[in-house]
Amino acid sequence: MRLTKIRAAVLGLALLVPATVLIAQEQPAPVEATDADKAATKPRDPKEVYSDLALFGEIFDRIRAEYVDPPDEKELVRAAIQGMLTSLDPHSNYLPPADYQDMREDTSGEFGGLGIEVTQEDGLIKVVSPIDDSPASRAGMLSNDLIVKLDGEDVKGMSLDDAVGKMRGAIGTSITLTVVREGVSDPLEFKLTRDTIAMRAVRWSMEGDVAVLRLSRFSEQAFIGIQKAVDGIYKERKNVPPKGIILDLRNNPGGLVDQAVYVADAFLKQGAIVLTRGRGPQDSARYDAAPDPLDKELADVPLVVLINGGSASASEIVAGALQDHKRATLVGSRSFGKGSVQSIISLGADGAMRLTTARYYTPDNRSIQALGIQPDITVLQNVPDDLKGKDEIIGEAGLAGHIKIDGQQETSVGSSVYVPPEKADDTQLQYAIRLIDGEESDPAYPPHPTEQAAK
Repeated sequence: MRLTKIRAAVLGLALLVPATVLIAQEQPAPVEATDADKAATKPRDPKEVYSDLALFGEIFDRIRAEYVDPPDEKELVRAAIQGMLTSLDPHSNYLPPADYQDMREDTSGEFGGLGIEVTQEDGLIKVVSPIDDSPASRAGMLSNDLIVKLDGEDVKGMSLDDAVGKMRGAIGTSITLTVVREGVSDPLEFKLTRDTIAMRAVRWSMEGDVAVLRLSRFSEQAFIGIQKAVDGIYKERKNVPPKGIILDLRNNPGGLVDQAVYVADAFLKQGAIVLTRGRGPQDSARYDAAPDPLDKELADVPLVVLINGGSASASEIVAGALQDHKRATLVGSRSFGKGSVQSIISLGADGAMRLTTARYYTPDNRSIQALGIQPDITVLQNVPDDLKGKDEIIGEAGLAGHIKIDGQQETSVGSSVYVPPEKADDTQLQYAIRLIDGEESDPAYPPHPTEQAAK
């Protein structure tokens, strides 16, 4: 297993939020710039830039001198930096030292907390998805729950960072979350005890002769988790291959680019996995699969990948590569549609900045930015009546300020993020099992690799 081009300084910390653009073998033909484009990219006169910086300095001085209360000057500067970054797109931002530490814990695959992925919406904290086998998931918290109070304190007016800071804490301590859930009239209260969120990236089980691998996040543990799961499956079955493998990427928010490459490579022996295109040629790269013992062991095992509206970023890289190479059949609903790569740039004692530095493309030269990946076979869940119509998200296209690609279609309808807690009720999973067992049939399964698919 290898990367054809290693960019350790960037890729080692590069976080995918939803997909970017990657190119397979050939670069797309350049698009001729319009006069408006040329005007927009023409370097400004340095005097104009210095004039703007002088304006910033003047405003900063007036705030320091005249604001009703003496301001925290360091926080003023950090707020200005944050505003500058967040004006670019939804995924670029400033990470103060504490947040940078949290991010490093997240990417390492281990941290202390409650086990929920959250975002901010209308001043409230929205649950993107609970982490498998965490205090939050065990207590029954769901995607799209809105957290309105933390230990009785309103979250309205709190920054997302402050709210996350309150939810994290010493292992063994407790916090009460007050939650509003659509379809439920009264607020719900969850008293959760903080625990080490080990973030075991991969959990597996056997459903008859079919292996199910649930990959919850692309942390540093992702590929190792896949390797251990496959070893465990073969050990349990005394080296008899399973009838098929289901790789469950539903509600997987993404993570590290290199882990996405490694995971895809586990099922591919050759060809492009993803291509990244940045501002200049030096920022673009192609990452290829290579023959290794793991993909040789799995070569004849049929593969189905489950995706839904919560499958983003690194999940979309893996799903797109396996779909383009005809190695797997994708089942479920359209993915999130994040097609950009963020680099984490350390600022020393001042934390770090997360900056969008590239777009990615699938091996067939597809950009999924604000569009997502369509499954080969669409299978919808049986959503409970109280959640119907509330279980869907538009994805990247619904985020204010998202990156647009000229001439590219964007999705305008939602995709479900609902996954039933019980396997027996999981329509998508059960369909995939029946597909592998031969109880269901579809022209998309098994996929038929072609010479073109080798890429």
